[in-house]
Amino acid sequence: MPYKVAVLMGGSSFEREFSLESGRHVTNTLSARGHEVLPLDTDSNLVDTLRKQDIDVVYSALHGKGGEDGTIQALLEYLDMPFVGSSSQVARMAWNKSNLPHAVNSYRECAPDCPNLGAAFWPKSVSLAAVSFKELGAVNALDLICKHLGNFPLAIKPARGGSAMGVNRVENQEAVGKAVLNAFSFDSAVLIEQWIKGVEIAVGVVGSGNAVRTLPPVEITTKRDFFDTVARQDADLIQYYCLPRPERLAQDKAAQEAALRAIELAALEVHKALGCRDLSRIDMIWDGNRPYVLEVNVSPGMSERSLLPIATAASGISYGELLDELLAMAMARTGQ
Repeated sequence: MPYKVAVLMGGSSFEREFSLESGRHVTNTLSARGHEVLPLDTDSNLVDTLRKQDIDVVYSALHGKGGEDGTIQALLEYLDMPFVGSSSQVARMAWNKSNLPHAVNSYRECAPDCPNLGAAFWPKSVSLAAVSFKELGAVNALDLICKHLGNFPLAIKPARGGSAMGVNRVENQEAVGKAVLNAFSFDSAVLIEQWIKGVEIAVGVVGSGNAVRTLPPVEITTKRDFFDTVARQDADLIQYYCLPRPERLAQDKAAQEAALRAIELAALEVHKALGCRDLSRIDMIWDGNRPYVLEVNVSPGMSERSLLPIATAASGISYGELLDELLAMAMARTGQ
């Protein structure tokens, strides 16, 4: 069934260009599927435009602050406009990477009889606010990092943010201060965590509640030290494998199949634990034994070279079919 769809994109976050790419791809695909699409580069006229248009459903392709932190979701809820994706409460939870352990552990405590509990793991981490450094002298305690997290290397990143902006791999104590300052240029809190060595994996999850499924996992390789912002902007620096290459997961076939299943179960557990709906992308590292979840994306990239469209193609359905399914999920919440 064709709908009139407002596709939100752009915005003013650090991830504006990524968002514009996603928005254009969503717009072009939905138009080709017969939907009437209103592409909107968000600005101060957004609310007025949405209220004057007879919009059936909204697809937000906004990334970063304002798009994934619950801001746009809360506004659309206030306007009583159906939209694809997680609620504002869930978006706020997922936006802060330091919330992941609490959210999953709470889910495990509240639903002890649910299958597949305990599938997800995450790196040890410490989260500190900028005020701790600016007003309370936390800079004088950076020597305690290894006591809490173990040996270098470590990952230092903004607690809230995407597209790997402000993320640094730190090899020694001398590099910590500079990396912390860099992370604070993107957010008011920094997350310092173990560096997990292994295979970078992204898993798309579609659906809500118990009616969820994973898309085929995608292995990410890069000529950089890791899948950083530079690599995400240059197709020549990255290569995707969907499914992940078996030999990268384990040595024998049975172990390879078990690894894939563990990766998928971890993604499902995290999606459910946070209460995500419609779609998410769970980023993780497979260290050869366990899937270590790094973050949850409630508004994943949807450009032609983004991970979720690549996984969709490998799943046997088209990108357009997936978007139709997502619109139908959002409309079903209105009873239509």
